[in-house]
Amino acid sequence: MNIAFLGTRGVPSNYGGFETCVQELGQRLVRRGHEITVYCRKSYYNELLSKYLGMNLVYLPNINRKSLDTISHTVWSMLHALTQPFDVMMFFNVANSPCLVIPRLLGKNVVINTDGLEWKRGKWGKIGKLYFKISEFLAAKLASQIVSDSRGIQKYYLEKYAANSKYIAYGAYISGSCKPDILSSLGVKPSDYFLQITRFEPENNALLTIQAYKKLKTEKKLVIVGGVAYQSEYSRSILEEANERIILPGFIYNADILNELWCNCYAYIHGNEVGGTNPALLQTMASGCFCIAIGVAFNSDVLRDCGIYYKKDPDDLAMKMMWTLQNSEQLANYKFKAQQRIKEKYSWEKVTDGYEKLFKELVEGRYK
Repeated sequence: MNIAFLGTRGVPSNYGGFETCVQELGQRLVRRGHEITVYCRKSYYNELLSKYLGMNLVYLPNINRKSLDTISHTVWSMLHALTQPFDVMMFFNVANSPCLVIPRLLGKNVVINTDGLEWKRGKWGKIGKLYFKISEFLAAKLASQIVSDSRGIQKYYLEKYAANSKYIAYGAYISGSCKPDILSSLGVKPSDYFLQITRFEPENNALLTIQAYKKLKTEKKLVIVGGVAYQSEYSRSILEEANERIILPGFIYNADILNELWCNCYAYIHGNEVGGTNPALLQTMASGCFCIAIGVAFNSDVLRDCGIYYKKDPDDLAMKMMWTLQNSEQLANYKFKAQQRIKEKYSWEKVTDGYEKLFKELVEGRYK
């Protein structure tokens, strides 16, 4: 099959979940004999490669503004893709659903992974939220098939739009610590810190994590990796709330450092409350971390009994963090169960099986 991936920043992956999915999925489909083309945002790359891990790369421009970055590039990508003999056009991000109109009118096989409920994110104003709700409707009505990466999102599209989406989860690698000494560059040691890796947006609750941590009496530090592309009142509040025991290194793209941070943290705080299957939560589990997750269905569907949960309240999170300090001997069993769950349910090979089967069924006319 000849398949195009549209709507992400592109590969090599150096940003987020969609890009990682394209990289992991694309290279495996190539090894299985398929032709894969990935559309990349030219402004995000200093070196323009023609191929990466067997995937063909096409670089096109984008308008570098928060509201136009994604859709501007996807419009150009869609128009270019229509000139190519693709069997399937695979879009990522519900914001790109208006770009499905022309391909569908032309009878193309079009799939979209909608991700989470973007209109719930605090960074968008009224117009932005309305746009995402309209985009959800368009995705439900236009796509040959929607992909939901969580059961919660699958249920949402069924109940809201009577749309039968295909559930295909996200993936993660089982990993272990190889270079713990590199943590010294961040001023921490193994098991010496709580960790959170996230974008600084209200629905990810990094500020709440800081507020909870400051209620503890502990020698352990708090490391929060991440930031935002465009500064906001919320992101500035995080910087103002931090103290000398709270380490905010910004975005980290070095895979070795991220791996060591995950594998060596005392406990991981997962504050994302909006979206489907969250890549950071999966990698937390795959790295053998003990996880304290905010108690929403999207998280409990993935974590199950492999961690503990907190309410959206600094006092409650502080209490759960203190529980880990007082019950360190109980954490190992949770860590083991988390890694086993990743092996059984969230391997990239299993994810690739799901997408390959879906694409084959589309090409054979199963979803026409």
